[in-house]
Amino acid sequence: VMSILLHGDAAFAGQGIVYETFHLSDLPSYTTHGTVHVVVNNQIGFTTDPRMARSSPYPTDVARVVNAPIFHVNADDPEAVVYVCNVAAEWRSTFHKDVVVDLVCYRRNGHNEMDEPMFTQPLMYKQIRKQKPVLQKYAELLISQGVVNQPEYEEEIAKYDKICEEAHARSKDEKILHIKHWLDSPWPGFFTLDGQPRSMTCPSTGLNEDDLTHIGQVASSVPVEDFTIHGGLSRILKTRGEMVKNRTVDWALAEYMAFGSLLKEGIHIRLSGQDVERGTF
Repeated sequence: VMSILLHGDAAFAGQGIVYETFHLSDLPSYTTHGTVHVVVNNQIGFTTDPRMARSSPYPTDVARVVNAPIFHVNADDPEAVVYVCNVAAEWRSTFHKDVVVDLVCYRRNGHNEMDEPMFTQPLMYKQIRKQKPVLQKYAELLISQGVVNQPEYEEEIAKYDKICEEAHARSKDEKILHIKHWLDSPWPGFFTLDGQPRSMTCPSTGLNEDDLTHIGQVASSVPVEDFTIHGGLSRILKTRGEMVKNRTVDWALAEYMAFGSLLKEGIHIRLSGQDVERGTF
């Protein structure tokens, strides 16, 4: 399994979650053992010029916070892109660390159907209109090298267009939309076989009192004999023991019972973060 994240250039530079997840990337119990980040860098954020969008020269500079290697590659050169992606995959599988591929490219049309980019980026879009599309550029290169000839190239294009046209024609006959066709794997607990949502029911999660008393007693005792604990903690444990005897419960004891009951069933629990680990609540 390889974790691959696809980003836009403006989002990579501007969204806090990118920086936050980089800082999680090598933490014990959180790491994915390396993610390949692919940045589709069309050098414009919706309509914003990069000079107005970030303070660093590259959108990918945020990845330097974990010393991730960053490959900037010209997306008009498909072979260079494939080469760089191979290097990135090898880096990730060898060192189990994050790696970034910055595809330096452009957006030929507007941000969406309604957007006319000439309003906000006239100089850039004059350049883009002169630019040959990557497919045409690469085809010309392969033809000049004798790898393929013009009829072979045109045949491939026609073959692909035919697939799209046939799918478009078939789509007009579709009268019903099946939810399950859009799911990558069936979830029998959530959907019936024909893709309709099931009514959500929860199994009973209650425990008998003996189990709760046992967990409460463990939670109010010290596991090691002749072990001197902090005076403040011994008071807390004593109070907790009395609550168990009196069949009362507060938030902290309830949390202990929740954790304790899961552990008794053999379910692994990961405690993380500043407050949870020391039982602040």
